[in-house]
Parts: sequence; C-alpha cells; structure tokens
Amino acid sequence: MPSRDRGGPTGTKPRGAGGPRRPARDHARNAAFDLLRAVDERDAYANLLLPRMLRERGIRGRDAALATELAYGTLRGLGTYDAIIEMCSDRTPDPDVRDALRLGAHQLLRMRVPPHAAVGTTVDLVRLRVGQGAAKFVNAVLRKIGSRELEDWIPIVAPDAERDPVGHLAVAYGHPRWIVSAFRDALGGGGELADLLDADNARPLVTLVARPGRSSVAELAESGATPGRYSPYAAYLREGDPGQIEAVAETRAAVQDEASQLVALALTRVPLEGEDELWLDMCAGPGGKAGLLDAVASYGDLEGLDGERRTDDGPEAGGGVAFPGGARVLAADVQYHRARLVWQTTRNASVVTADGTEPAWRPGVFDRVMLDAPCTGLGALRRRPEARWRRDPASIAELGALQRRLLGTALDAVRPGGVVAYVTCSPHLAETRVVVGDVVGRRDDVEELDARDYLPEVDGLGDGPHAQFWPHRHGTDAMFLSLLRKRP
Repeated sequence: MPSRDRGGPTGTKPRGAGGPRRPARDHARNAAFDLLRAVDERDAYANLLLPRMLRERGIRGRDAALATELAYGTLRGLGTYDAIIEMCSDRTPDPDVRDALRLGAHQLLRMRVPPHAAVGTTVDLVRLRVGQGAAKFVNAVLRKIGSRELEDWIPIVAPDAERDPVGHLAVAYGHPRWIVSAFRDALGGGGELADLLDADNARPLVTLVARPGRSSVAELAESGATPGRYSPYAAYLREGDPGQIEAVAETRAAVQDEASQLVALALTRVPLEGEDELWLDMCAGPGGKAGLLDAVASYGDLEGLDGERRTDDGPEAGGGVAFPGGARVLAADVQYHRARLVWQTTRNASVVTADGTEPAWRPGVFDRVMLDAPCTGLGALRRRPEARWRRDPASIAELGALQRRLLGTALDAVRPGGVVAYVTCSPHLAETRVVVGDVVGRRDDVEELDARDYLPEVDGLGDGPHAQFWPHRHGTDAMFLSLLRKRP
C-alpha cells in the first residue's frame, strides 16, 4: 500500500512549518506490518518472505531484529491478541487495522517496549498506512489493552482452566484448540502441555549442520557458533546472518534443526548385513536431510558412535554403528523446484524429479530409504508461526492417505535386510504412530526397530519403539522417527 508520508527522511514536518506533526516512518514496524498483510492476504510464508523483505529494504542490525520479533511474535500470539482486541473493541476492525492492533498488542503485552512507545508508534503506523480515523480507533483500543498485563488478561478472555483446560491453554498460549488437543494426546496427557505450548512460542536458535568431510563444528565455531547439545555436527548461531558464513555460502554447512540431523544420522547407524551402497531420499526437497545423508554416504560418520544409549537407569548397550562411507544417494522430489534445491545443496547425490507414489525406480534395490513424509508441520511451529493458523483437522486425513502410500512404496523400494526411516515434522498421532501401525500391520515382511537405540545422545524420546523429539524437552522441532527393517 503506498505511503502517505510526504515528509523528509524522518517524516517530520519542516522546521517552522505549521500544522500537526507528520508521523515518522518506522522501517522495522512497516516491514512487520507488510509481512502480516502478506500472510493474511496471499498466504505468504513468513520464514521465506521476511528475510527477502529485510534485504531488499536495507534493514539490518537492531532494526532487522526488531522487525523479526514483531512479525514472528505477533504471528505466534494471534489467537491471544485477537481475543483481547475483541474484548477492547466496540466493532470488528478491518483486516489492515486488525493487523496493526495485533502488532501493538504484542509490543504492549510481550515486549519490553514502553507503553507510550508501543501505542505511539502503532498509531503513527496506522496514520501513515490507513488514515487518521483508523488511527484514533487504534489509539483508543491499544490504551485499553495496555491497562492490564498479559497475565491479567488471560483469566478474562480465556475459558475457565478447570472447566475447559484445552480451551484455556489455546487462548493463553495462542494455539488453535485442535492443535492443543493433538499435542495433549501425543504427550500422553496434559502434564507437560503448557511447557510444550510455551516452548512453541519461544524464538528458536539458529542451528547449523557441519556436513562431515566438508566442514566441521570447529570451523563453524570460528564464525561465532557454539557446539550443539546432541548432534556431533550441530552448532548454534546466536546472532548474525548464517548466509554470511563461508561454509554455509559454499553449501559445506547449512541451517538445519538438530532433530532433523539426528533422524538422518539414526538411519545411517542401523547395521546391515551384506552390501550397503545405495540409499534413497524419497521426498528430499528442500534438501536438508539429503545434504547430510549425501555427506555421510560419501565420507562416513566421522564423529563415530559410542554404541550406548542413555536411560533412566544408566547406559545400556545400543546397536548403532558409525557408517564408514562409500555409498551413493539418489534424492527425489515430486516438485521440480524442490528437486532443484536438493541439487544445489548436495555434492555427490543423483537428483531426480519423481513421484514417490509412482516410483521411477525398481523395487528392492536400495539399502536404506529416508522418507521425510509431507505432513502438517505442527512440529515446527516455532519456525513457521503462521502455520498453526493455516492448518485445520481436515488436512490430517488428506495427508494421512498420502503418508500411507509413500511409506508402502518406501518399504517396497528397500531390499530384504534394508531399513526405512519414516520421519515427520509433526507429533500428531494420526501422522506418526497410526500411519506406521496401519502400514506395518498390513505387511508380514517388516519389523519396527527401537529407534532410540540409534540415538544414544538423547534422552526423553518416549517409550519406543519410535522416537519423538519435543521443543520443551530437547530444544528442537517436534520430529518423529520410526525405523523399519525389511525382513530378509
């Protein structure tokens, strides 16, 4: 939307000029506002659009950090803020005004912005972008919102915690009710639910992967990163642009969640009898797991594996072994542009555009198969905050049918004695345990391994045989892993 700002660089009136002050143009808040409008109007992906927007507008440093917190934080808290806005407003605001109110509410309730600045900058934004009448309305609503702290608003706008615990948590932590219910079921009860929802609203660390044989954690540390907690190839970048790191720019390293690294490593650690030379990444785009698998296949798991896993009673024998290298990877994706991203991030892998439900390869030819199945992405809501408002329960059934078909063809693709990793970035039972149980239950040639045996670095992965990562336990995305062996 064109700006109404006709002032100088700061948007203030010329010295000595009459009339009211022209509001200053706040580049960080304008960028956050534009992102919210793009998400609302055209279903833009915040994690893809915002970095490009900041780069094109030359917004850097503290202003870029402010714009990012405003945009992502507001998207995470939409449900909470909308409930409070409705309580404080005598009419339904237009969409652009509503987005401005959400930005103001986030500053008032969850940021360390002084109340007068949160209100004043939001009113100025609306005066510039919408109009004077809307600015007066926003001023009145935000002053009501700012009259209470967030913890005082929750009992007013949320359902009673005793009578409706799911509804209360949904409003208090800004998640749709159906997602809160799904998380409760996946956790096996509500004891950790508030911690999980709170972790879902925290800004995640940028996690890097040093692809073995091509980079190292030590090299990433020279660029300011610190070693990861679990993965031997992970490093955390607490500030700065990862794209400016030489190893990342050269695709020798990449941005990749630690759980995503570990589920790929677990697949490579399952010992196989006989040949181990050809691997398949069946839904490889955009290429994070394919990049790590390609490096391990080529050079081996250079950090090794100690063969033990931790339990509440202490270490016990595990079955994992470090892959020594010498394999090749075929990476496939049904969409050409995603397959191209895989091609750009791998070195030795062969990359094809192919539909995993209609395989372009012969059955029984692969030693290991990675199936990172299309899913709702409910496990990565920290990184894609708008996804929680886009998905609905209907998508579970649609994706479930596809997941079952893909897992069936993945099991057909692996040789007897080979292993398949079924992975989703979702903890929803209907996308995880139910899918695996349905597919395995219809076959007599598959056994499920205890995935925890191949993740000795990590505690708290559940009762098995699958492994479930959690943001509040592990600081990672809520990644699910099942390891399935084709019986010889």
